[in-house]
Amino acid sequence: MAAQATLHCLTGCAIGEVLGMVIGTALGWGNAPTTVLAIALAFFFGYSLTLRGVLRAGLGFRAALRVALAADTVSIAVMELIDNGVIVLWPDAMDAELADALFWTSLVLSLVIAFVVTTPVNKWMIGRGKGHAVVHAHHH
Repeated sequence: MAAQATLHCLTGCAIGEVLGMVIGTALGWGNAPTTVLAIALAFFFGYSLTLRGVLRAGLGFRAALRVALAADTVSIAVMELIDNGVIVLWPDAMDAELADALFWTSLVLSLVIAFVVTTPVNKWMIGRGKGHAVVHAHHH
């Protein structure tokens, strides 16, 4: 269940992260605003995926939003910390352009590393009835 929860988180984070990096890089923004955009979009898409499922289960918007925030905040934060940390520490990755293999390689590998690190965090949270365990309580 932890791997599935992390994959769910990774999907939202990857959509937001890639979209943010592509937009910022294409517009010629600096590293800081591009990274902030990517992180904001990762949280937005991560929460949106959970919100969609919980709304479909019949919760009202406000209750569904609380569930999404409770289920995903720690997972997305850890994923983003690791993902962006890898890119920052990877030599020249922050300066890579869209057409550079380094841009895509560092982005993909940073997400893979983030998945590996975040899975035990989600396992720990689920074992304590937190994180995605909150979402599973609303599945029928």
